[in-house]
Amino acid sequence: MADYENPEIPEGINVSPTHPLKDFALLVAGISALLIVAVLAVSLLAGQLARHIPFEQEQALAASLGRWLPEPPDSPVDRQRQQYLQSLADRLAGTMELPPEMPITMHYSSSKTLNAMATLGGHVVVFQGLIDTLPSENALAMVLAHEIAHVRHRDPVVAMGRGFAVMLALSSLSGVGDGALQQWLGGVGMLPILSFSRSQEEAADATALQAVLDLYGHVGDAAAFFEEVAERQSAAHSPTMFNTHPDVNQRIARIREFSARHARPQPPSATSLPGFMKAT
Repeated sequence: MADYENPEIPEGINVSPTHPLKDFALLVAGISALLIVAVLAVSLLAGQLARHIPFEQEQALAASLGRWLPEPPDSPVDRQRQQYLQSLADRLAGTMELPPEMPITMHYSSSKTLNAMATLGGHVVVFQGLIDTLPSENALAMVLAHEIAHVRHRDPVVAMGRGFAVMLALSSLSGVGDGALQQWLGGVGMLPILSFSRSQEEAADATALQAVLDLYGHVGDAAAFFEEVAERQSAAHSPTMFNTHPDVNQRIARIREFSARHARPQPPSATSLPGFMKAT
């Protein structure tokens, strides 16, 4: 006949050997990681879907948010500068084979900001502070072609789509409500919001270099703006617009490599900027 025992149950057998706060922290970290991955996935998907939005709809959205764009210039010289920028942008757009329904609209700002930017609907803004650092039309053409390339690649609407998806996801998860989302929608056309990834910046550089080469037959002075930025970075005065951009020295190296591959025995000299374009 078998012997049966009734051993005493050890104390605390149902209690985890780890501290409850540690278990809680691991649970929160796991859930947070899953949420971050989910939000990133939604952001990427939204960006890809936004790329297929018809450009005329993007233009309509940009028109409703036009208050973020500079006011039309008042002075004759500023109007002359904007007309020159528009003419140069049209020439570049012709070499880049933009479709007829994707016009580029140039905006000039007399601000001393060292910047140029593309936003929704084919709008490109150039600041006087940037123009004053450039040695030639060729250098200006490289900057304009870079911004036009963002429009051609649909980068502004992709950035908007990703931002909207992230805000919508965070609003739903946090239960903040529609207020924050509506506020973001009201400012989606605000130029600094539409930042681009490093891969988008590199693709825009490549397209811009080809456009400048097609227009002038060489890419002399194409690196001039980035060399100015590199010099300011070394002096700890880097423009904040380059905080998320590819390394400036790498961009300069790629431009010089492209220039070496397409070098001509006697390349034409750079085209001078008209005197009225410089404020100093």
